[in-house]
Amino acid sequence: MNLSAFKSHTKSLLKLTYPILIAQLIQNLMGFVDIVMAGRVSATDLAAVAVANSIWLPLILTVYGVIMALAAIVSQLAGGKKYTDVVEQTYQTAWIALSFGLTLIVLYYLLAPIVLPLVTLEGNLTELMFNYLGYIVWGAPGYCLYLVLRNYSEGMSYTKPTMLISLIGLLVNIPANYIFIYGKLGVPALGGAGCGVATALVYWAMFISMLTYCSLSKVLKKASLFSTFYWPNFAEIKVILALGIPIALSLLFEVSLFSVVAIILVPFGAEIVASHQIALNFTSLIFMVPLSIAMAATIKVGFAVGEKNLQEAKNYCFYAILLGLILAVFTAFITVVFRHQIAGFYSTESAVVELAASLILLSTLYQFSDTIQVVSAGALRGYKDTKSILYITLVSYWFVGLTVGVILGITDWIVPKMGPYGFWIGFIVGLTTAAILLAWRLKVVQRRFALQDSKTTLA
Repeated sequence: MNLSAFKSHTKSLLKLTYPILIAQLIQNLMGFVDIVMAGRVSATDLAAVAVANSIWLPLILTVYGVIMALAAIVSQLAGGKKYTDVVEQTYQTAWIALSFGLTLIVLYYLLAPIVLPLVTLEGNLTELMFNYLGYIVWGAPGYCLYLVLRNYSEGMSYTKPTMLISLIGLLVNIPANYIFIYGKLGVPALGGAGCGVATALVYWAMFISMLTYCSLSKVLKKASLFSTFYWPNFAEIKVILALGIPIALSLLFEVSLFSVVAIILVPFGAEIVASHQIALNFTSLIFMVPLSIAMAATIKVGFAVGEKNLQEAKNYCFYAILLGLILAVFTAFITVVFRHQIAGFYSTESAVVELAASLILLSTLYQFSDTIQVVSAGALRGYKDTKSILYITLVSYWFVGLTVGVILGITDWIVPKMGPYGFWIGFIVGLTTAAILLAWRLKVVQRRFALQDSKTTLA
């Protein structure tokens, strides 16, 4: 390994990575603020926010996954200095995003009257939950369009706006929650449902801020979104969806796996479910590190491919994985040493803390494979190879990971049933499988691009 090349490539990757990481952490902090402020009203209000989010997040995550394709598209076009095409592809993605945002509003008002009478939860939990969804859904078009502008800017290799605008979102979120949850400045107190209003306002504030940045930024003038207007082009939209839908589904496969395991563990008792959720919440925060590197890898690999510098693209794949593994050593060390303190931050019950600490310890084993799989997937997106990610994640998470988890967790087929430990071993096996297959696929794609390049050169 060339030390000089390692330094230059990792410096370039970190320059893109840290704003994305900070933005991701701020968005998690917004969710934490919602839970704390709703919880101060009542446990019912807290539950309403939690249940409503379990419905909302998979929906908006699907849209997020589709729009993520734009970063890879823009980075390749920017690498080839095809700035007119950058603008057109951004507009076509914006039409997709706007359609998704409006569809979510329509779906709510079509389905809510049908579903609401069928849901019977204690107290006014049902009403609060549906009110929350009814408010937040009006922010969907703004958030979807914000994601387009974010991926456009990131694809052009400018990630700092993402960080700054997430901070603006947090600054809007806290006072808006205060006003709408508790009923201040003449506004009626909406309780937990007020978080929905606040989040919708945050979504629109982030979109307007990002739109303002894109219109005023000098660095984005070479691909100015306001130089030309593009109506929907369904041929182009079809291509974008073909890249984006596999990304969205692969994200859903991973998120839904952890949700399904939480449901399976319910019969084991509240302490085990709580311990599982604590370990899961902490590891989700740690996961933000390799995920941010993966997003940076998408941009760098895509740009190099657009420049037709395939060796540079290959270098960025290697150094992104290496950087992720180096950082995983640090996060794993912190996890091992401070696992009891981390678990104690979430709960004061000794049994819950002890079990959660044990699960957190197990999570250190998959931090390395998780890093390899997510960064490899990010690099593959840079090559616009997304269908393989879909198939590999489906097989690895659901067919391998969940199967191993079920066998070890709730059966005596191989060993006496291990409960939550069995499922976390399943996570390790599933993520390791994904890491091996995605790294292998990355090598295959690199060889395919090199072969195509050599044929072009000979021609």
